[in-house]
Amino acid sequence: MEQAGLFPLRAIGITVFQINVGKLCNQTCKHCHVDAGPDRTESMSRDTAELCIQALAKTDIPTVDITGGAPELNPNFRWLVEQAYGLKRHIIDRCNLSVLLLPSQSDLAEFLAQRRVEIVASLPYYRASQTDAQRGNGVFEKSIEGLQRLNRLGYGKPNSGLVLNLVYNPVGAFLPPKQQAIEAQFRKELKTRHGVEFNQLYTITNMPISRFLDFLVECGNYDGYMARLANAFNPGAAAGVMCRYTLSVGWDGTLYDCDFNQMLDLPVEGAPSHIRDFDRTQLNGRRIVTHNHCYGCTAGSGSSCGGAVTG
Repeated sequence: MEQAGLFPLRAIGITVFQINVGKLCNQTCKHCHVDAGPDRTESMSRDTAELCIQALAKTDIPTVDITGGAPELNPNFRWLVEQAYGLKRHIIDRCNLSVLLLPSQSDLAEFLAQRRVEIVASLPYYRASQTDAQRGNGVFEKSIEGLQRLNRLGYGKPNSGLVLNLVYNPVGAFLPPKQQAIEAQFRKELKTRHGVEFNQLYTITNMPISRFLDFLVECGNYDGYMARLANAFNPGAAAGVMCRYTLSVGWDGTLYDCDFNQMLDLPVEGAPSHIRDFDRTQLNGRRIVTHNHCYGCTAGSGSSCGGAVTG
């Protein structure tokens, strides 16, 4: 980072206000950096959700990025969307697709479409075997059904204004391929096999934390994977990492530089660290908290998670 002229790494403002509403999820994915699942009880309260909207209303931050877990399972999710929509902000929903098929969420797709919410959906691969190996048996089929439901509403269709982006991450301890190449493959295979359309595909490097870290250690690949990330360090990717323009709010209101730091309990430094004390002036140029996992966002072409592409 010193050689790239980026040390210490600092924020360059806030254009993405990310809200992690908790760890409850209807899936248990092997690569999940949140360690989310059906048994998790961490959930953002209405009081904390209101603090988020109060802080947002004081700013002109253009994008609200709601994530989890499966964020839609939080009882305050739709309220947050409504409030952010009322503030005329662009809203992103990090959707796992299968949540759209739950009986309790039968009207979710229509709710999102009516409020022009951008959907960023994780799909590890365009074939069932690889996807189910990472996300659980039958998840690929449910994901495709969810995508088809979104397509019927106009998501992913040209000129509809309803944005549907996919996120790809490797099934294993290696770096993702070039984004343009894998996007072309996904587009062809999903359209041919399932009639599914989407806008863009983002690639994300598996981060060496939580369940994926456990996997690396158990199979003896941790040292090799970290060396692979470090050796692929790209100054261009480092300059565009999402933590430089994102503020991440944890389910309990704690502030972080990114969702990955949140999972490692590394809150912001040099600025108030809870949403109740939100101070954009202090947060705008804060020094970013970095650690070994940050190599995941600086390797190769960078690791993009939607909303903006790094690298």
